[in-house]
Amino acid sequence: MSALPEPSDAELLAATAAGDRAAFEALYRRHQPWLAVRLRYRCPDAALVDDAVQETFLAIWRGTARYREGGDVAGWLWQIGFRRLVDAIRGQRARDRLLGLLAGRRWSSAPSAEEELLLGVEHGDLAGALARLSPELRAVMQATVLDGLSTHEAAALLGIPVGTVKTRAMRARRQLREHLA
Repeated sequence: MSALPEPSDAELLAATAAGDRAAFEALYRRHQPWLAVRLRYRCPDAALVDDAVQETFLAIWRGTARYREGGDVAGWLWQIGFRRLVDAIRGQRARDRLLGLLAGRRWSSAPSAEEELLLGVEHGDLAGALARLSPELRAVMQATVLDGLSTHEAAALLGIPVGTVKTRAMRARRQLREHLA
């Protein structure tokens, strides 16, 4: 008697969209651990990371995050999680400022370099420069720089050869330097 094959991520997402709680739980168990670890590399506050992970999966369950067939589910989840983390950091900074003002203190706590990077990627000049890259170059930069994947990991995630990852990364860096100069 052979075991039933594990459903694919796309199948789990489709079942989740149809309201299948067991499929959602399987998707959560499959992806929550790595997503939490990757986000913790970006933010030292475990509570903010946990909130971002929960908000990511809530968006999927509620149907506010839409998956496009044929795309990489892990990459899609990372994008949602990353944006939720940026939002959580912004919210925490606003709460800290408000509490400081209520206590009669002026806001003087500078954000960490990590927080500045997260916010800069979303809204700074870097965001515009990244947006001007072709989707292929942007995907390589997302995987290798923002997600911190090795060249081999990025190649596996994107479904392209390692040499192609290296070439696209080189071209993307050159174009980013031109855009930011």
